[in-house]
Amino acid sequence: MLKRLAITTQPLPLSLKLTNVKTYGIIAAFVVLSVLTPWAFHQFPTAGATYLPMHFFIFVAALTCGWQAGAIVGLLTPFASYLVSGMPVMTVLPQIAVEVTVYGLLAGLLRQKFNLRVVWSLLGAMVGGRLALLIAVAIVQAITGNVYSPLGPSATPFSAVWNTVAQAWPGMLIQLILIPVAFWVVSRLSAKKQTE
Repeated sequence: MLKRLAITTQPLPLSLKLTNVKTYGIIAAFVVLSVLTPWAFHQFPTAGATYLPMHFFIFVAALTCGWQAGAIVGLLTPFASYLVSGMPVMTVLPQIAVEVTVYGLLAGLLRQKFNLRVVWSLLGAMVGGRLALLIAVAIVQAITGNVYSPLGPSATPFSAVWNTVAQAWPGMLIQLILIPVAFWVVSRLSAKKQTE
């Protein structure tokens, strides 16, 4: 069963060392992509919350560059986005920062340390990130007495997180299809180049 989940023939396409200056350039590029893409989506009502453009490049950073890069891109992206566009709003910024940092951390760990296929790494990170979001929302509620959600003051941490999942299923589905396909195409092209 574990052999089906694991992929032992394809290492990470790019392994970054945090002592290398180039690493920070690559991380900065992923942060810029993770900020500009949501900014474009936010020009349309609810498009950001539905299609999750911020998550896309955080996952790609983690899957291509490892868990350290994924976690750093995940942590920096929401704050950089807030400085550039005011989104996500301050009330939800801390909990979104926790969620996407865990996405980057887990996607990279599952791919790099456990050698899982891209799709399983994504699924594991999505589940872990949503659980981290639930914990973050519960902590914010314990501190402030409020749950910040479109559902209003009657929302519980669980209903707020479930509402985000229900709204975001198209974006999650797109990520689960596009990211593994992109990795497959890149691996086929690189294998073809090596045989030439």
